Amino acid sequence: MTKSELIDAVAQRTRMNKSRAEVVVNTIFDTMTDALCQGEGIEIRGLGSFTVRHYKAYDGRNPRTGESVDVPEKRLPFFKVGLELKKLVNDGR
Repeated sequence: MTKSELIDAVAQRTRMNKSRAEVVVNTIFDTMTDALCQGEGIEIRGLGSFTVRHYKAYDGRNPRTGESVDVPEKRLPFFKVGLELKKLVNDGR
């Protein structure tokens, strides 16, 4: 499902126009992004949780040339699926 398909689904289920549904979806995504940028976690019961994982800097290697490359430390979002969603997906709903 793409973002535009999600907007269409929200508009259809809530019986609101697409432009209003787009504002809702964008607001949710922006709020989640802001929370993760501030290092906060997000927990949505039944769906899962988003956290930010910290990775230390390390010496990597360019696979094409074999040259050593410094990889800086970074923070990456991580999603852990909730038990309810996992069950729904495995049961083939």
